[in-house]
Amino acid sequence: MVASPAAPAAPRPTLAEVAQRAGVSMATASRVLNRSAPVSEDALARVESAVQELGYVRRRAQSAGARATGAVAVVVFEDMIHYWSDVFYSRLLVGVERALHPGEQELVVLTASRRARRPSLLRYLCGGHVDGVLLVGPRGDDSLPRLIRAAGVPVVSLGRPMAPGDLPFVDADNLGGAAGAVGHLFRSGRRTVATIAGPPDMSVGADRLRGYFRAVRDADGPGRETVAYGDFTVASGEHAMIRLLELRPGLDAVFAASDLMAAGALRALQRLRIRVPEEVALVGFDDDAVACRIRPLLTTVRQPVEEMGARAVAELLGRAEGQVVMETTLVLRESA
Repeated sequence: MVASPAAPAAPRPTLAEVAQRAGVSMATASRVLNRSAPVSEDALARVESAVQELGYVRRRAQSAGARATGAVAVVVFEDMIHYWSDVFYSRLLVGVERALHPGEQELVVLTASRRARRPSLLRYLCGGHVDGVLLVGPRGDDSLPRLIRAAGVPVVSLGRPMAPGDLPFVDADNLGGAAGAVGHLFRSGRRTVATIAGPPDMSVGADRLRGYFRAVRDADGPGRETVAYGDFTVASGEHAMIRLLELRPGLDAVFAASDLMAAGALRALQRLRIRVPEEVALVGFDDDAVACRIRPLLTTVRQPVEEMGARAVAELLGRAEGQVVMETTLVLRESA
């Protein structure tokens, strides 16, 4: 029996087809993908939409002697002050670096502002300088991952992307961890549990808030939620704690979406001479070093930060499943 010949592979979409689908010239489509010159917001949106619909992947130019660079870029979506003050990032980078091959691969760390358009960053990442990109904490519906992938550069997100899609990612079970922490507060006899939530345009902030909502509604029914927002810093936790006491004077427990914000909340409570945990129980998230430096010692949710960094490298090198959610653990100490 003679096997029938395999069907020919479908041709790759071309830049001309992207331009036609978007209703722009090839020059405009090229400028959008290269970020080489400014274009209108309308043209930008139409070209990005056409790239996604067609599955267009731009081939990087290869010279006769071209080879792998040996470099992996980590892009942290945070300003420098937060990057240096939050030990989460250093722990994550330790895990990333340990997973790279010593002497063969180098780690390049970049911080990105929260502006939607970053032409210089995109030119660097897509210009043949790195073999892959790890994005840490992308915010909102960001076009950057799509454009990097369109240039043929492998991308993995550390943190679930806000926009739905097939981008590979590694994340902690933020929703489940938050729900478990708040459930613990109710099971220990607390009746009015408030939360200090993280930024809603980051999946880590949105998922931990969703976990809080789920646990409160399961225990107390809808309408009992009390929320104040912070930005994962000590100062924002302190301000948010004051706001929660104004919104719900009788609260007896607080779930803070990060240990740094929990430390700020504790500072506010101690200044007001509100005893923890006797009057207000307090739970954080991360199991950061600060959790064991403050008094009382902080009950918190541990996420496997170093392991997440190493797993993201495995994803980037194509040795794992694509979209991974890692387990969290509630660590009981003195504050709740």
